[in-house]
Parts: sequence; structure tokens; C-alpha cells
Amino acid sequence: MTETMKGKFITVEGTEGVGKSTNIQRMTEWLDGRGISYIATREPGGTALGEKVRDLLLDKDNTGMAASAELLLMFAARAQHLEEKIIPALAAGTWVLCDRFTDATYAYQGFGRGLNLEHIARLETLVQGDLHPDFTLILDIEPELGMSRVRARGELDRFESEALAFFDRVRAGYRERASTKPSRYCLIDASEPLAVVQAHIVEALNAFVGEP
Repeated sequence: MTETMKGKFITVEGTEGVGKSTNIQRMTEWLDGRGISYIATREPGGTALGEKVRDLLLDKDNTGMAASAELLLMFAARAQHLEEKIIPALAAGTWVLCDRFTDATYAYQGFGRGLNLEHIARLETLVQGDLHPDFTLILDIEPELGMSRVRARGELDRFESEALAFFDRVRAGYRERASTKPSRYCLIDASEPLAVVQAHIVEALNAFVGEP
């Protein structure tokens, strides 16, 4: 599958409160400045069907959702996202900038919920084949600081309502993923001032495309 892809697939990961939305906006400015054709999308979501699944997943009234059901809903939304949006864009030479992807599933459902990582890997292969992001930025922060930012924004969704220990496990999952393949992952300290964080992001993007 990846042999026919012309565009680049960049994902942004991190626990709650790392500032993904703000920093993704800076990344779109970087892409615009280089005249790169791209789409910005998110997971879960990205399509009409995916956004409905997202609503189910984030609805805090769904407290009884089984972890396995959560996992399967994530991959169901991802399958549609790939088929409808991501793969066509990449095949056309358009870059894809995605707010979370399968690394989030390993971190949240695998490390956070304690689901079997091999089961996740089998679903990953079923849904994605050999398609993986070309580059992944992981915005890293102490969960207590991240959640203080989230609580300041207002009402919490189903994931944001989890205990701090859950986010400690998720963070550990992200950091372990980053350590396995440093050529694809870039871990950035999201607790630093925004200007510093964004400078590091631009440096990482420049390095990805081979610019000084």
C-alpha cells in the first residue's frame, strides 16, 4: 500500500492538555509557507461516520462502554477515515496532518485500558495493512499539569474524566512507543512556553524534510 503513496503522513500525539490544536495550527502555517498541499484531520473522526463514532466515544454518559467495544469503535472509525480521506489524499500527493492516529490506540486502549497489545497490532494490520505515519510528533507533559489545563477549559468528556493514573499509563505508553523507533518519532516537551514548543516543532519538521 505505502509503495503507491506520494504524499507524506504526519501525526500529532499526546495526552490531554498538551496543546495539540494550537500546535497543529502552527504546523499548518509551516506547510502553507512551503506551498505544500495538505489536509488536516483528526481521530477519532475525520469523516461523517467517524464523527458520529467520536460522539459515542467522548459522551460521558457512556460510562459502561467495554474497553473492547471502545477499541473496535476506534478502528471502525479509522477504517472509514483511511478509505474515504487519508489514502486518497496520500495517493494524490497531498500531505495528511492528523490529530492522533494508531499510536493513540496503543497508548489509550493498550497501556491506559490494559488491552492486549498483540490484539491491537492485529487490528492495525487488518485495517491499515502496511500504511503507517511517516513522522509522528508526540507532545509530552506531566498528566497533572495537562489535566489542570483541561479542567480550566470547562466540562470534561468521557476520556478527560478518567483518573490521573490512567493518563500516567497513557503517557508511559507514548514514551515507550517513541523509544522503539526514534527515526519516526519526535518527543517534544509540551510543558515549556508555547513559543519554545513551537520552535522545537518547526525544527523537527525542518529536519524531517531535510532542511537546516
